[in-house]
Amino acid sequence: MTGLMIAAPQSGAGKTTVTLGLLRALKRRGVPLAPGKAGPDYIDPAFHAAASGETCLNYDPWAMRSDLLLTNAALQSQGGRMLVIEAMMGLFDGAADGSGSAGDLAGLLGLPVILVIDCASMSHSVAAIAQGFANFHPDVLVAGVILNRVASPRHEGMLRQALDKARIAVLGALPRDERLNMPQRHLGLVQAGENTELTGLIDAAADLMESRVDLHQLVRLGQRAPAKATLAKILRLPPPGQKIAVARDIAFAFAYEHMLLGWKRRGAEISFFSPLADEGPAEDCDAVVLPGGYPELHAGVLANAQGFKSAMRAAIGRGVTVYGECGGYMVLGDALLDDKGVRHEMLGALPLVTSFAERKRHLGYRRVTPMPGFFWDMELSAHEFHYAMIVSEGEADRVFSARDALGAGLGAVGLRRGNVSGSFMHVIDRID
Repeated sequence: MTGLMIAAPQSGAGKTTVTLGLLRALKRRGVPLAPGKAGPDYIDPAFHAAASGETCLNYDPWAMRSDLLLTNAALQSQGGRMLVIEAMMGLFDGAADGSGSAGDLAGLLGLPVILVIDCASMSHSVAAIAQGFANFHPDVLVAGVILNRVASPRHEGMLRQALDKARIAVLGALPRDERLNMPQRHLGLVQAGENTELTGLIDAAADLMESRVDLHQLVRLGQRAPAKATLAKILRLPPPGQKIAVARDIAFAFAYEHMLLGWKRRGAEISFFSPLADEGPAEDCDAVVLPGGYPELHAGVLANAQGFKSAMRAAIGRGVTVYGECGGYMVLGDALLDDKGVRHEMLGALPLVTSFAERKRHLGYRRVTPMPGFFWDMELSAHEFHYAMIVSEGEADRVFSARDALGAGLGAVGLRRGNVSGSFMHVIDRID
């Protein structure tokens, strides 16, 4: 296996831009790629896919079993593809108890780490930061640094002098570049499918990487990743059906690709449909999944998508298993209130009204135990991230009993009525 991890001491250092530029620059050179994103982030993988032309998988060392991480890394890197994983937050930041960091993932997979350091407000202190990260964990190899937001050639000279004394390899130095700023909204970056300037941004980042970073040395460092055994017969999360229709557009974009891959490897067939285009699920499906996304930004369109609504109600009437996560859960409810408090009628399959007018952040890892009657019967790891609030819930069965990352009980969550169920939880993996 060949591979690298692109990490940073903290969020906002520029590692996403560096990763996108690196992926596009390596693609230009004909390097076969396998992009990955550490942690539960469901937005960045679409950017990685746009930059590389390849499907990006999540690698979450807190929520995913080690066997699954190793297996997916082996599967992705088959055929000599180079695994390029972007870390989350700071390299050693994990869950509430500190576990499950990108550093843990780099150690497990044996990936050399390239540390992106925001140098805008420092000079010689860069060596202390780089040396501290390099020596912090014996199983994590910090193979070099990329200096970001360098102010001038003089500034770069001071940074390089300090790192040379500390014997830290400098692989490149990137100047400040306003062209590389990426628009954001309440759950993170504006989605790749909505960013009309994304191609130009990625190409500009790649141009910068080609002119200011030693790509040849980066590839050589990636070849130092050790071979890992493939554990091909691990237990994966069972698919909810044999023929699964998954909603996919900018309102329903938060499906984990590793989950879909696992279902396919267990023999399921997957098709896609766009509710925003007023499409319904395939008529021969026996399961429908509505992933998370941004239905609150498209509530009016969804409320008027009569073709989508009628097809969903017909599927429910046929007994098809219907499952919604986060945004998909909101759409299964009776109504959704947008940011102005305007009520939009949703599918009415669950007795639920949600609101984006009153916002409160819900964020964190979860361990959830399915209630009797749900189609999964094993303990699951999940992640919750939304600002929507529940206005009202009617009588219905619950879906999960939930705990946070520290084990504190969160009570019963989600709703189930017959063959329709959903919750705000984004399920990531099974817990054996």
